[in-house]
Amino acid sequence: MTPADSADPSLLWEEVVALWESARQKALRLHLPGVRDGYRDALERASELAEQVVALAHDPAQRTRAQWIRLQALSARAQDARYGAGQLSRGAQRAPTVEDCEDGWERVEEIVENAEQCALEAGRLAETLGDTTALTSAESAREAAGEARRIVDERNRAYTFHTDPGFSFGEGWHLAAAALLTGARIQIEPDKPQTEAALRFLLDAGLADRIVPCRPRPLAKKQLTVLVEGAFRLDPDTARRTLREAFLGKAPCPLAIAAWAKSALGDVPGGKVLLWVRRTRHDPQRNTSAEELLALGDLVRSAGLVPVFFGDALPGDTVPHGAVDLTLSWRDPLFQGIDMRRAQLHLFEQLRTAHGVVGQLGVTSAGMDGPALLGLPTMYLTDVPNPRMGRWVGAVPG
Repeated sequence: MTPADSADPSLLWEEVVALWESARQKALRLHLPGVRDGYRDALERASELAEQVVALAHDPAQRTRAQWIRLQALSARAQDARYGAGQLSRGAQRAPTVEDCEDGWERVEEIVENAEQCALEAGRLAETLGDTTALTSAESAREAAGEARRIVDERNRAYTFHTDPGFSFGEGWHLAAAALLTGARIQIEPDKPQTEAALRFLLDAGLADRIVPCRPRPLAKKQLTVLVEGAFRLDPDTARRTLREAFLGKAPCPLAIAAWAKSALGDVPGGKVLLWVRRTRHDPQRNTSAEELLALGDLVRSAGLVPVFFGDALPGDTVPHGAVDLTLSWRDPLFQGIDMRRAQLHLFEQLRTAHGVVGQLGVTSAGMDGPALLGLPTMYLTDVPNPRMGRWVGAVPG
């Protein structure tokens, strides 16, 4: 004899009623911390015990009342599962790694399947009861399960290419590289100042088949450096060759960019190092100070090289002795047109091949990532381990 067979239907019924009332009271306070977990437990236990009452009770009226409570509990569970799937899916999309993201979505799928099972059983109960109210409750469960399933079906598997100048320009290098090396999908932020330029860059890079319509809730871009890292660890030579061919194209450096570089650097002899200047409102504690830049410039000169300042404006707008100032060069119209992204990469390549630039040094500015992916030796400065650039150390050559 099983425990259910030996249970007292009257005692079970009392517990069912108590659990159902507890769930109803908790439903009024779901916005409070910790209440939802107790709500879910009460609903699940109430529906399970109500099923036992239906199986054991001799009183038809009591069986019917138990069926009603079970139906309502199942409907409530389906609706709560819809809520849970929505919340968990948002967390999964923001996961920093692909593995964490997939794990989160597997749990979402489990929640959705639970909602569907609840809705199926609610439908059976409603047919048994044959009451309009019962059918309405079952329909609510079915709709909730359907909405939960749509969360999975409509999952956005793309990463957003931001085209508002307020976002990091360098993130575009990560995304294009991940698409080229791993097949990642791209959605372009529409109707922004750099939307057309982003599209042009991606099309020129041969990524037309990876571009999808822009939809809400994209994947977290934190995953991109991990994808790029994996491709380089697998085959660094092929990965670099793939990116260089896609990012730079097969044509030589445009004459206008070569002339600009020659004019900007003049006849400064010797090897050179790009020293990146960071002055932004995002994470201002990471900005480079005038003292740091002077020290870095001295360090570069002590190595027999010429410091070339690049990026944001120098603090105080004073160029240290013996240095070259190329800060804010990216604002030149030559590098702000429809081909702005490829043009900027061609500038870095021209500086390396024709003007003795042997590497770049600076804080963890994403603007450094494009040249680094093309092969410019890179050293970055950080006060704590950097989860983005740190992934590439030892994986991306240089």
